[in-house]
Amino acid sequence: MIKCALIGAGKMGISHLSILGAHPDAKVVGVADNTRVVTDVLQKYTTFPCYTDYRKMLEVAKPDAVFVAAPTKYHSQFVNELVSRGIHVFVEKPFCLNLQEGKELVKLVKHKGLINQVGYHNKFIGTFREAKSIIKSKYLGTLQHFVGESYGPVVIRKKQNNWRSSPEEGGGCLLDYASHVIDLINDVISPITRINGCIMKSLYSTSVEDSVYSLLEAEGPVSGVLSVNWSDETFRKMSTSITIIGSNGKIISDASELKVYFKSDNCPPGYSKGWNIRYVTDLTEAVDFYLRGEEYSAQVDYFIRAVKGEVPNIINTFESALLTDSIVGQIKRYSNQYHG
Repeated sequence: MIKCALIGAGKMGISHLSILGAHPDAKVVGVADNTRVVTDVLQKYTTFPCYTDYRKMLEVAKPDAVFVAAPTKYHSQFVNELVSRGIHVFVEKPFCLNLQEGKELVKLVKHKGLINQVGYHNKFIGTFREAKSIIKSKYLGTLQHFVGESYGPVVIRKKQNNWRSSPEEGGGCLLDYASHVIDLINDVISPITRINGCIMKSLYSTSVEDSVYSLLEAEGPVSGVLSVNWSDETFRKMSTSITIIGSNGKIISDASELKVYFKSDNCPPGYSKGWNIRYVTDLTEAVDFYLRGEEYSAQVDYFIRAVKGEVPNIINTFESALLTDSIVGQIKRYSNQYHG
């Protein structure tokens, strides 16, 4: 049984807490949040020990692993302290606001030999995992071009006044939304190596961007386009998709459906020449506890299993998240240089 604790009981924190509370190999030994009303409610309606001081929680509860779901500006501080104490860490995305701090944490966690994971949940979605398998097995042939997209109704009116409107707290479409797509491209296709153009637009926000459009180049080389807009009210919730064109076909995938076209009979078992459709329900393993989507439980389960030594610590590591942070920084610098 892995003793787990949580720092930050906001939306994602409560999500992780719900999954941990139902996990057969995890025991929640503490929840820390500096908002008294949050800890009071949790103390009243759950059996989880609650604290307003996370250091006291660490000293009393002595967790094996901690989930950090605090605002991004605090990630470096919390993760550094946890790793220094020899505690395994799962931290929400994006990893860090400062690239140098991220590099230091990668070195530290490697030195300590601790399990580390960042919450990019797309890697646990069956359709995207199948797309990656097809590409890595060379069934799509030589990759030629890709389009990574994400749209949703996060900011659809003016005068937003929360962390999403503050660049110092990790707000903005680039960090909050586009980072998911960038991380997915790095994983499914190949790491992004070059930014060839970028436009970031503020549609409703005054301090951050609401949309990001960028021309990319990934290893291969293969060209690509990033198109992300969190102010699109034609979507009911966040919708992420990826289109990949190769010499032997084409993939169009989102979190629900995978469509694959093969030009020849050179295709994976179960597929055929022409169009093929696979649904996420056919490509996803069952989870013990369903909340918002199997991927959220799957990523928590993978982390717990990694801590137990049952699976290798190779998905969503600090190192892979640092690469995503680096690309985010490059896009931001490019936009500031040519449009700022």
